[in-house]
Amino acid sequence: MDDKSQKHTNGKIEMDMSKHDWVSGRSACSLAGVFKTLRLEVEDDVNTRNGLRPPNSPYEFSVTDKDDGFTVALQSKEVRKSVLFRLAEHAILVRDEKGDAMFEVTLAFSDAGECKLQVNHEQREYWQVRRMALEGLMFPSY
Repeated sequence: MDDKSQKHTNGKIEMDMSKHDWVSGRSACSLAGVFKTLRLEVEDDVNTRNGLRPPNSPYEFSVTDKDDGFTVALQSKEVRKSVLFRLAEHAILVRDEKGDAMFEVTLAFSDAGECKLQVNHEQREYWQVRRMALEGLMFPSY
C-alpha cells in the first residue's frame, strides 16, 4: 500500500475511502455471485445435517441442481418436502415444494462498499438466509 491511501489518526491506520474502488466492488455485488455462494454453503449445511442423523435413519437430505436453481429435499418413506432456490433477474427466489413463495433475496451495495443481502428490506447474513429457508425442512416441529 502506498501512503496516499492510508490515514494516520490517533495512532491507528485507516483506509482512505476516497481511494476505494467502488466500481469493482459494485460489479462483484451480483445476484449470480451471491447465488453461487449460497449454493455452496447450502450443500455444506445439507452435509452437516446428514452427518447429524442417528444411525439407520429413515430420512435423508439432498441437493439437486435444476435449470436456473437448485432444490434441497427431505426424503423419507412417508414424507418428501423440499425448498427451491431460483436465480431470477431481480432476486433470488425461495419457494416451498408447492411453489409458494417463502421469501426473496435482493442485494444492496452499502455506503461502506459492502455487498449486503436483504430479505423483506432487512439486511441478513448468508447463514441467516439459509436458516430462514431450511430450518423448517431440516428441523420440523411435528
